Amino acid sequence: MTTDTPARLLQLLSLLQTPREWPGGELAERLGVSRRTVRRDIDRLRDLGYPVQATMGADGGYRLVAGKAMPPLVLDDEEAVAIAVGLRAGAGHAVEGVDEASVRALAKLEQVLPSRLRHRVSTLQAATTPLTSGDGPTIAPETLTVMASTVAGRERLRFAYRAADGTDSRRVVEPYRLVSTGRRWYLVAYDLDRADWRTFRVDRVSDPFATGARFAPRELPTGSAAEYLRQSMQRRQETYDLEVVFAAPAGTVAARLPGWLGTPEPLDAGTCRLRATVADHLEWLAVRLAMLGFDFTVREPEELVRCVRQLGARLSRAAQG
Repeated sequence: MTTDTPARLLQLLSLLQTPREWPGGELAERLGVSRRTVRRDIDRLRDLGYPVQATMGADGGYRLVAGKAMPPLVLDDEEAVAIAVGLRAGAGHAVEGVDEASVRALAKLEQVLPSRLRHRVSTLQAATTPLTSGDGPTIAPETLTVMASTVAGRERLRFAYRAADGTDSRRVVEPYRLVSTGRRWYLVAYDLDRADWRTFRVDRVSDPFATGARFAPRELPTGSAAEYLRQSMQRRQETYDLEVVFAAPAGTVAARLPGWLGTPEPLDAGTCRLRATVADHLEWLAVRLAMLGFDFTVREPEELVRCVRQLGARLSRAAQG
């Protein structure tokens, strides 16, 4: 649930900018708020000059009117600081939903923040510690914003990189996309020294530097950075064919399911099935499925069935203690 109003307005505006009509119920589910809050947020956007059109009906729908100039979003000091802190906190961990677009937004916002506000953002973040964090390693937001800027500007990037075996190297790449898996950030880029495409774990990157040298983008072999990363991960580790049945509607499960796991298919009004090929630690996947908050049955693979069974037994013992 997004409790910060400015951040929620940005998320709502981002959804409305897609060329479709959004039912009020779906917007409420995406934002984790009530339909009444959605209506109030729509009114706030209209007050800011955004032409949001509503349609009548059982659920009601909203869309931005096509062909109109979009006014800028005006933020006061407190709102700008709140949004910057929220984006920096999310960027520091590979939080689901905080993808490359959010990192680009952070880069743009910090570029125009007055020095007094940048100091407030840095001071506030340094003085606070979140109660919970992502499953993956922490990343400096500055690292992500430098990378996002070079992706957007088609600018060559130089950085130091430590491989999984501890080997250090210097890389010069043509960055293509940043990809978040929910636990980690990855950079998909063309490595100039190796004359080939590569994926880099961002938490192993240090000293990123935008060289200022522009480049013409190359065609990625798979056409999609997410697909290239998936295939790259599959080549490096064992993969499993996953089949899970959830005791919940497909749309409800999809709203909480990490995008990289795919989209569940409905079996009936109250159940759905997820099929996917995964290349991840099964112990973590068992925990991730349990955290969705739905009853589920793992049909494949058998290794994951054992992991879920062991996790359930461990949690039962912990509850008895």
